[in-house]
Amino acid sequence: MNSLLPHCSRVGAGVIAMIAALLAFSPLTLASDVIIAARPIDQYQSARPGERVGQLIWRGGLVLRGPEQFGGVSGITFIDRQRFIMVIDQGLLVSGTLKNRIDGRPKELEDVQIVPIRNSKNEPLPPNYSRDAEAVETIFRDGQAAAIRLGFENLTRVADFELEDGRPVGPAREIPIPAWLSALRTNESIESVCIAPDTSPVSGSTLLITETRLNEQGAHSAWLLGNRDRGALAMEVTSGFSPTDCAFLPNGDLLVLERGAGIFGFTMQLLRIKGDQVFPGSLMKGEVILTGSGGDIDNMEGVAVRRTKEGTTRIIIVSDDNFNSWERTLLLEFELPE
Repeated sequence: MNSLLPHCSRVGAGVIAMIAALLAFSPLTLASDVIIAARPIDQYQSARPGERVGQLIWRGGLVLRGPEQFGGVSGITFIDRQRFIMVIDQGLLVSGTLKNRIDGRPKELEDVQIVPIRNSKNEPLPPNYSRDAEAVETIFRDGQAAAIRLGFENLTRVADFELEDGRPVGPAREIPIPAWLSALRTNESIESVCIAPDTSPVSGSTLLITETRLNEQGAHSAWLLGNRDRGALAMEVTSGFSPTDCAFLPNGDLLVLERGAGIFGFTMQLLRIKGDQVFPGSLMKGEVILTGSGGDIDNMEGVAVRRTKEGTTRIIIVSDDNFNSWERTLLLEFELPE
């Protein structure tokens, strides 16, 4: 940008800043592969990979570092056993492959690309509150990943994007949501988006859970988008925690990731809710299957489920570093005992 300044003496500082922002997130600068450094995490609550922690088995983790655009990871989804898509709350999508070591521990991210989220006109989102994407989920058609569904806060909305060769492409296709939900113009509206599998009683329906919007009974407001299963439901409030993401297990049970704050930093817990509790009019209540605090975690915001080639179920939890040097982008992986 320094080479442009002599020619911009009459341009206001605000215009210069806008040009800089647009160049920083230009599709041309983000289309090629990027390198994400991955430092292994061996212990979680003093457990070593393969050892039990809570009701899960710790499999290992990574501290991730990348270019300046990489950070603010608010959600993750898997389109197959290894390929993932992350959403960054500055209007970006990260796609790539999670590679594991021979012993099953996470090793690194490969073939990573970062691209801007596009609007309905197929243009990158402008540098304002409309970029605040907080959740991502995979849409499967005939057993194959065909699209992703994003949830946004501030300018609250839900939108779909097609996939080509495992990469998100093309313009946004906005999905209708209730008026009360789209009217929530805050950064505490839609945090969780997940789609029920075939094993769920509400198969194919999309579950939306708000972060802090409570209903008249004092529970977290939620909504099911579906052809047959459509309407309001709610999730019981856990003191000191708010939901930040959700994911369905292969058997139809629901996982909800919750975040809190403690004296020494963030806290976290993962709830498991029985699949038969997910229906319009329900008050969902979960069992805590994992907790975290202190140096074991950070600002944990995203959860996803994937199946390995061996047939095991893995649960991946990621953190949002808020683009702060004192926070970390973590990827933690656990196995669900069968």
